[in-house]
Amino acid sequence: MKSLRQFDLNLLVLFEALLTERHVSRAAEKVFLSQSAMSHALNRLREQLDDPLLIRTENGLQPTPRALELLPEVRNALRQIERSLSPPEHFNPADSERAFVIACTDYFEAVVFPDMISHFQNIAPNISVEARMIDEDAFLSDLETGEVDLVVGMDANEQVPAHLVVENWISEQQICLLAQSNPDLPEQLDLKDYIQRPHIVFSDLAGSNANAIDHWLAESKLGRRSIARTVNYMAAAKIVAQTQAIMTLPYQMGLLFSELFPVALAEPPEGLPSVQMTQIYHPLFAKEPGRVWLQEQVQHFGDRLLNG
Repeated sequence: MKSLRQFDLNLLVLFEALLTERHVSRAAEKVFLSQSAMSHALNRLREQLDDPLLIRTENGLQPTPRALELLPEVRNALRQIERSLSPPEHFNPADSERAFVIACTDYFEAVVFPDMISHFQNIAPNISVEARMIDEDAFLSDLETGEVDLVVGMDANEQVPAHLVVENWISEQQICLLAQSNPDLPEQLDLKDYIQRPHIVFSDLAGSNANAIDHWLAESKLGRRSIARTVNYMAAAKIVAQTQAIMTLPYQMGLLFSELFPVALAEPPEGLPSVQMTQIYHPLFAKEPGRVWLQEQVQHFGDRLLNG
């Protein structure tokens, strides 16, 4: 027999048809070939396998011992190839014991994550999800190795490696947070009042949301005075509750803090940009069923949050 490199692997499909049907015309019909093309294929098989394979007898074509020996092995090989080339199996969360990892912002972890995990206990009781802080490793290696399945909540203005897939997640209006002890609690801050008050500034991985606000102010040749910058929404909200400063944050985050701390909400100045948040994943796992399911769940809970 010739080496695998020299062997035409397409002939294995025809070999199985010939040995199954033991009739050239029927085998040809089975694989949608002409009778002459199948006869030519049989001759090529005989040459490459150095065996007659099928012998004409009074009872029609009969396989040789060599052909009978090869048939189960060829069938097994063809089935294995078919399984390998078939679409990935559907992900069944109810039966899965998958452990997912989401690198996320404070916003996602505080506002979306609790309800999502509660829901998972009903539809996917054996699935676990770890929420971890976003760091550079998430983009440089963890998404590519599969250690992190999704990065969720990053501002759309953040710069991420070009090879990663960035998709819109949700867009949310911003709100201002003030201490209830503040002697002046307006329903809406005008631009003059907004820039005159001291600010607590929350900065995410690259400070994009804070930068977007400052850039918006700079377009009008204005700025704001910050008395503290934090990388944690909770810390920022606690500072607001104890000072006369304000902070600007996504509405749902502000609503949550208004239930936890002695703070009030005020509409920001008109024209303040909204926050555009994203989901990020590696193209290597774009079609992986479990990751796709997780992304769909994250999208669903983000949409439900905003739409009620």
